[in-house]
Amino acid sequence: MSDLRITDVRVRPYSKADDKLKAFATITIDDCFVVTDLKVIQGKKGLFVAMPSRKRKDGSFKDVAHPLNQDTRDEIEGRVLKAYSEAVESGSFHDLPEDEFEEDNSESRTTDRP
Repeated sequence: MSDLRITDVRVRPYSKADDKLKAFATITIDDCFVVTDLKVIQGKKGLFVAMPSRKRKDGSFKDVAHPLNQDTRDEIEGRVLKAYSEAVESGSFHDLPEDEFEEDNSESRTTDRP
């Protein structure tokens, strides 16, 4: 990946009827740009990260933010899945104010700051 730095990763577990969806994630890039609503999904071949998307009128989904190359996608997915795994292993999901996240009320955070 180029000079782009993921400086913060937050993971919020999701535990409702859809057991494929494991968590929502938020990343901060270079301490100045936030991307919310990434999803940690349990797929046929293991966990993966889906980019934030919106449902179209025809029922299909369109990414609203996504990496332009595979290296960047791999970096984002690696950091999010690492944060998710660490949070699950340690049980370190923290309570958030109820009005901050409608779907969940817990979060885990890892930060990489120089």
